[in-house]
Amino acid sequence: MSSHSQVVQRQFGEQAKAYLSSAVHAQGTEFALLQAELTGQGQARVLDLGCGAGHVSFQVATLVKEVIAYDLSQAMLDVVAQAAIDRGFSNIRTQCGAAERLPFADGEFDYVFSRYSAHHWSDLGLALREVRRVLKPGGVACLIDVMSPGSALLDTYLQTVEVLRDTSHVRDYSAGEWLRQVNEAGLQVRSHSRQRLHLEYTSWVERMRTPEVMRAAIRQLQRAMGAEVRDYYQIDEHGSFSTDVLVLWAQR
Repeated sequence: MSSHSQVVQRQFGEQAKAYLSSAVHAQGTEFALLQAELTGQGQARVLDLGCGAGHVSFQVATLVKEVIAYDLSQAMLDVVAQAAIDRGFSNIRTQCGAAERLPFADGEFDYVFSRYSAHHWSDLGLALREVRRVLKPGGVACLIDVMSPGSALLDTYLQTVEVLRDTSHVRDYSAGEWLRQVNEAGLQVRSHSRQRLHLEYTSWVERMRTPEVMRAAIRQLQRAMGAEVRDYYQIDEHGSFSTDVLVLWAQR
């Protein structure tokens, strides 16, 4: 029997290099928002929480003093460390661990950024309390993740295809769930907005090496759902679809 953390490490350890080259992860309008926030913050320290292949770290490293790329998967961190060397970033440091237990001192960071990671965390509330703890007073967090629409029908479909594709998936939270958990963690929401993300089916499942039996289940489910689901997610004949992404800014 594997623990959830072991499932996460297994899932992403084998696919680390695929995430470095993934267009979905390497591109995004949210990078410009992060860079704008850091303008003039040359002495800042940033925690890239659940860094994956390090795309946030690479996008912001030239603007700040130091970036800590933090992830549960050592294989991912090995990819980040080598890519940082290859790209000439000497101020990116990697560290391994869980979001719910950050091995950092209170008030150690000016910024905590997390992108497409929170849906893997076993305890979102605990992780957010850790985010608050390691932020300096007045420090800023930006949390970016796939978002549930909130509707029971649309939510059930989304969570189902997510876990069929990737068994380390925990939950895509709705905007309401995010706002409640952030507030309960003691952070003040500054703003939140919705973006739309298009996912090409073949690369989406290949990136996680989703087993054929799971791929077949996803495609069968897509065909079996009613028009409300197919229309909302813009599911096409090849299985590609679009989903919501939340960009939430909060402050300690």
